[in-house]
Amino acid sequence: MSVTLLGPAQIRDLADLLGVNPTKKLGQNFVVDANTVRRIVRAADVQAGECVVEVGPGLGSLTLALLEARASVVAVEIDQRLAEQLPVTVAQLAPDAELTVVTADALRVTELPSQPTVLVANLPYNVSVPVLLHFLETFPAIARGLVMVQAEVGERLAAAPGSKIYGSPSVKAAWYGAFSLAGKVSRQVFWPVPNVDSVLVRFDRHAEPGDEAERRRTFALVDAAFGQRRKMLRQSLSGVLDDPVARLEAAGVEPTERGEQLTVADFVRIARG
Repeated sequence: MSVTLLGPAQIRDLADLLGVNPTKKLGQNFVVDANTVRRIVRAADVQAGECVVEVGPGLGSLTLALLEARASVVAVEIDQRLAEQLPVTVAQLAPDAELTVVTADALRVTELPSQPTVLVANLPYNVSVPVLLHFLETFPAIARGLVMVQAEVGERLAAAPGSKIYGSPSVKAAWYGAFSLAGKVSRQVFWPVPNVDSVLVRFDRHAEPGDEAERRRTFALVDAAFGQRRKMLRQSLSGVLDDPVARLEAAGVEPTERGEQLTVADFVRIARG
């Protein structure tokens, strides 16, 4: 199957054709470099025949690279103009490729026409963590993935307990899998050029440490602990636990510790009481 990837001139022509002016509100920064999208596909270890879900495909740069790897792609796009153009672009540049476009807000998607096993996306900066967590929660068949996010966000997702950047996103991501940084991305590969740095974050799913009810209880504790991250747990958890000191001690956690010192397993033990 022959696939032609988009270059900077083609991307600007498509944007002009559609009357698209990339907006900060939607976090739109289009990748205009073919080497970068191929690098993302390689880092995600996309295999022929796999079903990949892509969130926010935009004008199709990464979509075409995924199709070049002979994956089938389900693309979720909130902008109707972009969603309607994507199949046209793919028909021209990747004939016979398997693409399904879902026009929807990624945060509200609860069903997809196929069961994706891989998630690959250049996530909008303003909603990257909520979208990622929503897809991991909603589509348990997703076994691994690679997302491009703002550097600060990516570092938090991959952070280990005890570090200053370890926080609520770190713990919640760890519920679903192992997250690690997979490289930096130059600002110059985007149009328009963003004023923040970007990184690639790889994740590999593991068995979740509890059921859905336990996840909700655990995440409520995480939110409370990091909502007042400078306070000791006996204080920060007082609004969500009747007797925080007793619960912490029963879980083998010192009441004087802070949220940033706990692993997801520690939070789960506290939630189980």
